Amino acid sequence: MRGDSVRLEPSVEHNRVSGLVVDSAIAVHRKLGPGLLESVYERCLDIELAKRELKVARQIALPIHYDGQRIDAALRIDLLVDDKVIVEFKAVEQLLPIHEAQLLTYLRLSGRHLGLLINFNVPQLRHGLKRLVNSPLQ
Repeated sequence: MRGDSVRLEPSVEHNRVSGLVVDSAIAVHRKLGPGLLESVYERCLDIELAKRELKVARQIALPIHYDGQRIDAALRIDLLVDDKVIVEFKAVEQLLPIHEAQLLTYLRLSGRHLGLLINFNVPQLRHGLKRLVNSPLQ
């Protein structure tokens, strides 16, 4: 049963922002290719997103609330774009289920709805992209 305040799919604005993030990530990957540190791709994507006039926050601390207490557990969101889309960077041989679980947990803990998992360590970036939606049904 679906209530008025429950969203199962990202909004048009979420989709617009995530599309711009993907376009920007492709531009970065085309210029740099695979084989660099995640931090390099993060900074370069930040530059590309600024050119597209998107608001970007990097390395945001994400506390955990457990049993009524706040725990600062040093979790960090790599990028938050326009306060809507979480971007998690990887530079690994292949994306694993644990990487998806990490992003879904970040989405849930932050109350955000849409995330992109981007692995830059691939020959073509389209093989390193995962779009994840945090819905109340998960």
